[in-house]
Amino acid sequence: MKSVLVYCEVENQKVAGISQELLSAGKRLAQKLNCPLEAMIFGKELKNIESQIAPYGVDKLFVGDDTRLEPYRTLPHAALATEVLKKEDPQIVLFGATSVGRDLAPRIASAVNCGLTADCTVLDIGDHFVKKEKKEYKDLLYAIRPAFGGSIMANIINWDMHPQMATVREGVMKKEIFDKNYITEVVNIDVDKMVKEEDFVVKIIERHIEESDVNLKDAPIIVAGGYGVGSKENFQHLQDLANLLGGEVGGSRAAVDAGFIDHNRQIGQTGTTVRPKLYIAAGISGAIQHTAGMQDSSLIISINNDAEAPINKLADYVINGDLAEVIPKMIKYYKANAK
Repeated sequence: MKSVLVYCEVENQKVAGISQELLSAGKRLAQKLNCPLEAMIFGKELKNIESQIAPYGVDKLFVGDDTRLEPYRTLPHAALATEVLKKEDPQIVLFGATSVGRDLAPRIASAVNCGLTADCTVLDIGDHFVKKEKKEYKDLLYAIRPAFGGSIMANIINWDMHPQMATVREGVMKKEIFDKNYITEVVNIDVDKMVKEEDFVVKIIERHIEESDVNLKDAPIIVAGGYGVGSKENFQHLQDLANLLGGEVGGSRAAVDAGFIDHNRQIGQTGTTVRPKLYIAAGISGAIQHTAGMQDSSLIISINNDAEAPINKLADYVINGDLAEVIPKMIKYYKANAK
């Protein structure tokens, strides 16, 4: 039977946001295929964990609950996931493009002898005609991702290997509750029957977790700069405005490549996908690689001295002028009217 299966990450009884994004994306794929959405999750103390998963429209949830399964270790998680895949034989399997997903997915793909598309930003279902075989394959996964440094979007199709697997970037899929009262069948896995003692050969002696000081994904306001900002020093104008508005500073890939801003603040297909309430784009031309990562912002303001810049067509408001003059004036008038 066809199905879409999502591997969910969990720590301290909290399902990762990327996993819930994948459940939403998986549900859309499952509806197109008219098939069930399934999920698997492995960790410790997972009683009632389905309350964080069922609302996304999951029909069946495989739960591996064992103190040895958290924190994540490759071998036991791979053994459990591989057994679930062999039993359920899903058509599509999705992982987050996180440190866990990037470690686990290739190992499982090798174990079940199938292909894997990494770092996808778009997922869809469609058909494909193979000229050499003179045969059309139906209901395939279209795994779409940036290629050649983000200069093109590659549509990767795997028609001759099963299942079709992909890792998906965080933030590119919209997290949506399907039905808060959705009923999910919970299948508790007998961990001891699926893993071997040698799967726990790696011991975690100590962990150090440092929270990132950048949170573009959840920022309600973002002031982003592109190559047109001109220099790292000029980015201070953007920082001043962001500080005043209580937002974060981001940048386009061109600005990052030029050394104007750190890579962890890059927005776009090869960076972070954001959906803030307000997005101010300063000196950004609007290449598709960037706009794909911010086009769902509620309100977009473009500041650009090029009236024909592509981003102006996407913006709700356009300020045509030199950002070195415009932004200080915005700061001045905001202070005057915010009292």
